[in-house]
Amino acid sequence: MSPMITSILILSLATGTIITMASFHWLLAWMGLELNTLAILPIISESHHPRATEASTKYFLTQAAASSLILFSSVMNAQATGQWGILQLEDPLAQTLLTVALAMKLGLAPAHFWLPEVLQGSSFKTGLIIITWQKLAPMTLLLLTWNQASMLTLMMMGSLSVAVGGLGGLNQTQLRKVIAFSSIAHLGWMATIVTKSNKLALLNLTMYILISTPMMLSLIFSSTKTTQDLTTTWTTSPMLAPLT
Repeated sequence: MSPMITSILILSLATGTIITMASFHWLLAWMGLELNTLAILPIISESHHPRATEASTKYFLTQAAASSLILFSSVMNAQATGQWGILQLEDPLAQTLLTVALAMKLGLAPAHFWLPEVLQGSSFKTGLIIITWQKLAPMTLLLLTWNQASMLTLMMMGSLSVAVGGLGGLNQTQLRKVIAFSSIAHLGWMATIVTKSNKLALLNLTMYILISTPMMLSLIFSSTKTTQDLTTTWTTSPMLAPLT
């Protein structure tokens, strides 16, 4: 991929997230999410490997379904209340649908199956974007609507995600799948905390990104892909081994 195309895709990725984070209208938020999704697809399938193509297809289908649910819930809320503002989500069914849609976008259980598969088919650099930057837009919408979302649904999905993420990563040998299940567990804690305090959830998200970014960068630097590779890290990167 040429540097110009890569620059355009990264700029579109950043623009889509910023549009969603800065908008107070559901249509603008949806447009930002769609732009964000369309920009990440060529980045995932950059290697032209069948697994990368499969990962980009799974990511597209999941994100498109979640975006459709977001648009559907906002239309239902606008029909019931006459409001398109993000902070005026009053229809109970729209609240539940939005909560499920944002959980699907984040990768909360039981809508978590796409995340390990997508990360396994992507490179570590792309995986870093997926587990950090790609979580900002849906988490922003969740934090904006935290007092209007379906708390019972969010609490149940968050608790299930903690259990699935903790248990699912135990029997994995591929580090990308371990990281994916770790991400699911962390997002489960964030979703659970959102039901109590959005400020604490924001702090949790910040800490998650600050921990995940250097971990992924260290794995990229040492070219470590499996748990078996971790045992030989000290021979190639003695200073990095204890940090990993």
